[in-house]
Amino acid sequence: MEPVDHLVLEPEEREWLDLARIWIKGHFVRNAEDAYASLDGKLAVVRANLTQGWVGPKDTWKLQSLGIAMGDALAQDLMLDWVTIDDEYGRQPALHWPGTSIVCFPLTMIAQRIEEGEHVDIDTMYETTREQLNEIAFSGDVE
Repeated sequence: MEPVDHLVLEPEEREWLDLARIWIKGHFVRNAEDAYASLDGKLAVVRANLTQGWVGPKDTWKLQSLGIAMGDALAQDLMLDWVTIDDEYGRQPALHWPGTSIVCFPLTMIAQRIEEGEHVDIDTMYETTREQLNEIAFSGDVE
């Protein structure tokens, strides 16, 4: 695994993540902040958008917003930090496992699959990603 530079989120990157969260939280009928605070709430709003077909392959920003919600769930569950990654693909928000070189790119995980016409089961994707991150982190093979 090639080392990747990760940086603290810039204010405009934080603002972009926050705008996506505002859109996501807008799906809750009441108590949006409380509903989004739980892991189940974050995953439920992603699940609803995907199963109801509220977002399509051309809705890149909305698909990335669903990725942010899944990322927020992973961050909460595994105590990951949002950072900026500057690599050969450009500069983008990602999740970082503190104290390691592990990074994860949830913004594109859902979007790429939907844009390619794949079905996304958010619960399977979340659990698989969670297991893979734990496996990498505790394998002893990571810096």
